[in-house]
Amino acid sequence: MRTVTRNLEFNLVIFALLLNFPWETLQAPLFVGMGEASYSMAIRGCLRATLGDAVIILLAYWIVSLAIRNRRWVLAPRGAHLIWFIALGVLITAMIEWLATRGHWIANWTYSAGMLVVPGVGIGLSPLLQWVIVPLLVVWFVRRQLSHGSGDGGRQ
Repeated sequence: MRTVTRNLEFNLVIFALLLNFPWETLQAPLFVGMGEASYSMAIRGCLRATLGDAVIILLAYWIVSLAIRNRRWVLAPRGAHLIWFIALGVLITAMIEWLATRGHWIANWTYSAGMLVVPGVGIGLSPLLQWVIVPLLVVWFVRRQLSHGSGDGGRQ
């Protein structure tokens, strides 16, 4: 079990799930129908979005890992690594949001009047901010979790 809990991808997914679910729940009223949805429907929608968020985290992580040829970059991230990680998450999210709000994605959604939209691209600000804030927190928690008790401050 210790091998699994020390695995980078496992930790990325766990922290992505734990941090993205509250964000998804808080931003739910910014999507048409979510504010009026039954509790179970809203939770189901937020869980589905959270699972997608975890997949995006993994994709962005793997792309950065391949690009820099270092799977353990999260343990001692450089600024450029974080910038690419965040930029990839924002790009993937922007593409999904653009497609979904135009009826071209697996699921479709519409922003409510409360959603601030980025001018010129028509993409919600909240989902984009999510991919600036949450990935930084995920990296911080993963680094802290995996360096705890190793005695090397995360430099492995």
